Amino acid sequence: MNPGNTQKAQAVYLTTMVNTASREQLLLITYEIGIRACRTAEAALSASNAEEANHSLQKGQDVLRELMVTLNMERGGEVAEGLMKLYDYMHLLLVEANVSKSPEKVAIVRVMLEELKETWEEAIIKIAEEHQERAPVAVPAPAAKGGGQPVPAGGLNIAG
Repeated sequence: MNPGNTQKAQAVYLTTMVNTASREQLLLITYEIGIRACRTAEAALSASNAEEANHSLQKGQDVLRELMVTLNMERGGEVAEGLMKLYDYMHLLLVEANVSKSPEKVAIVRVMLEELKETWEEAIIKIAEEHQERAPVAVPAPAAKGGGQPVPAGGLNIAG
């Protein structure tokens, strides 16, 4: 297969994935991009490849800025404030890592991003499970009344 066609197919796939992702999936994708940028920067710094390290660190900084911009400070309250401070600290560490060529500082940010991503994954799963527990369940109607057709649980809304 032609490498150009492969790259085009990957770009189409990624575009489709992002365009069809939920907000939660987009958050996890954003974290994954940041984690990958940190890993690449760590390897580049260890190999003394300043150009690749700089590019990856800037990408990581972009991810953190994106995470900061998407915080809803009004609705998020203390959690949003805490995340903003944490993202700002991680951004500063990546800037310092780029200046001092420190893979250790990048590793700190990567681990923090991995932990945050894991926490969000757990929260998303828990919320989805709670939502499923509250969702109406179809209950089979008695055969004499409705021929065994499922009826939504929770009663009938006759108020309109």
